[in-house]
Amino acid sequence: MADATHALEIIGVGSPMIDRLVTVSDAWLGTITGEKGGMNLVDGATIGGLVKSLPGVPIAVAGGSAANTTLGLATLGARCTFLGKLGQDGDGELYRGLFRSAGIDIERFKVSADTPTGQCLCLITPDSERTMRTYLGAAATLTPEDVQVSDFAGVRHAHIEGYLLFNRELARRVLECAHAAGCTISLDLASFEVVLANRDVLDDLLDSYIDIVFANEAEAKAYTGKDDPRAALDALARHCDTAAVKIGAEGAWLRRAGAATHVPAIRAHAIDTTGAGDLWAAGFLYGWLRGRDLATCGRYGALTGAEVVQVMGAAIPSDRWTYIKEIIA
Repeated sequence: MADATHALEIIGVGSPMIDRLVTVSDAWLGTITGEKGGMNLVDGATIGGLVKSLPGVPIAVAGGSAANTTLGLATLGARCTFLGKLGQDGDGELYRGLFRSAGIDIERFKVSADTPTGQCLCLITPDSERTMRTYLGAAATLTPEDVQVSDFAGVRHAHIEGYLLFNRELARRVLECAHAAGCTISLDLASFEVVLANRDVLDDLLDSYIDIVFANEAEAKAYTGKDDPRAALDALARHCDTAAVKIGAEGAWLRRAGAATHVPAIRAHAIDTTGAGDLWAAGFLYGWLRGRDLATCGRYGALTGAEVVQVMGAAIPSDRWTYIKEIIA
C-alpha cells in the first residue's frame, strides 16, 4: 500500500529535456554532420538551426531519464515531484505544463533566467533508427548550491539518474540532501560510459547512500569487467540492499537481502528501445513503493518496459496504460 505518512512518494532528479521527434529521410540525414544512429552534444545555435531546417514538424514531449521514470510512476498513480533545471522560456513552460497535466508536483523545478531549456532532437529514419542531437541547456546549469535538503522534505523516495555522476559534486550534494531528508534512494546507472567514468567512486556512493541500483547488461559488464550479469548482480548487491541487472530479452536478475530471483521478459515486437530502462524502473519502483515482493516488482518492470519498446519514443499510449493498470490491479 502507498505510504500515507509522506505527502509525496517519489522525487525524480535529473536533466529535464524537451524531446523533439521527427521522421526524416536518409538523404536529409546525410546533409548534417555526425554518424547515423549516434548522439552528439551540440550548442544552442546548432540545434536551433537544425530545428529550422527540418523537413517536417516535430512532436514535442517531455524527456530525460529520471523524468521518463517519474512520468511513468505518476501515470500509474504514484504521488510524484521532480528536481531539475529549466529555462525561463516557452519550452520550460511546455515542460512544466506536461508534468502538471500528469499530476506531478512542479514546485521543485529550478529556473535559469539566461539559459534556454535543454532539448534533444530525435531524427527517425524509415528503418526506425534514431539519430540524436542534444543541447543540454539549462539542465547543465544546475549547481550544488541549487539543491537543498528542503527539496526532499516530505518525500519518501528519491530516484536519481546516473548522468548526474558526470558532475560528481552535484551528484554527491543531491545524495547527501536526499539522505538527510530521510529518503530511500535508487540510482539508475544510465549508461556504460557513466560506469566507466565513475568506477572509482561508485562503491563508496552505493555503500553510503543507495538502497536500490538499476543496471543493464552493458553497465553491469562495465562495473565488473565480466560478461556474466549474475557476477555483476552479486557485486552490486554487496553495496546496497537491492540490485537489478536487466538483460534484455532474457529478462532481469534481481537480488535483495541475499536472495536472488530471475524475472523473464515479456515478449514484445520492439521497434524502439528509447526509454525502456526508464519505464522498467517505473514499474519496479511502483511495486516497491507498495510493498510488493521482489519478483512482483520485477514483473511490473517487465510489463512497462515491454510496452514502451513497441512505440516510437518513451511515451506509452493512454490505452496501453489502461491495460497495464488492469494487469497490475
